[in-house]
Amino acid sequence: MKLLNGPEFSRLETAISAAETRQRVISNNIANVDTPKFKRSDVLFETLLEQSMGKGTSQLAGFRSDPRHFVIGSANAMQQPKVVTDSKSVMNNNVNNVDIDREMSLLAKNQLNYNFYVAQVNHHVKMMRTGIEGRV
Repeated sequence: MKLLNGPEFSRLETAISAAETRQRVISNNIANVDTPKFKRSDVLFETLLEQSMGKGTSQLAGFRSDPRHFVIGSANAMQQPKVVTDSKSVMNNNVNNVDIDREMSLLAKNQLNYNFYVAQVNHHVKMMRTGIEGRV
């Protein structure tokens, strides 16, 4: 029986990890806003996840009754966040490409996403606790 190690929790765990990585990357960008020749970085997760899921098309996924069995289909493979550096754009005279307003808005958006993911995990745990204890 898979209670806390099912695919929902794996996806939420990876999403929380991506949000934590994005927080570190954005904080690094903000810290280096005035550093000459610094190039901003970004975290790719959502686009990679969409590509691995086939953009909504159903894919064949095999059932594994034993962890030693081969994985069939890409539905079981979890996409990991990837940090990329934007080395082509230039924002000001010191060849730095960090826009502080954009970074602050990305930071706020990432905080909202992180809070949502944690709320989802808490909701799943609460529902399981309710099911196990049999009371509200």
